[in-house]
Amino acid sequence: MARSIKKGFFVDYHLFEKIEKANKTGAKKPIQTWSRRSTITPDFIGHTFNVHNGKLFIAVYVTENMVGHKLGEFAPTRVFKAHGGMTRKEI
Repeated sequence: MARSIKKGFFVDYHLFEKIEKANKTGAKKPIQTWSRRSTITPDFIGHTFNVHNGKLFIAVYVTENMVGHKLGEFAPTRVFKAHGGMTRKEI
């Protein structure tokens, strides 16, 4: 079920504080976060986030097209290696 429109976007408070601070100072340093559940708002545009995927931090540069999506969508947690190959020897 989707979130109510009257509530607005969900953004973790500590992340929102970091964004406001970066906007005031004009800093372009990457913002490190574990908050994959936070929705990208127009305030995030132009910032780089280091989003934790459970093992390491993935750099995510936010553009206009990302508004409304979650930060976790851009930091995949699983890595596809390959399907099983042919194991028998050909004669």
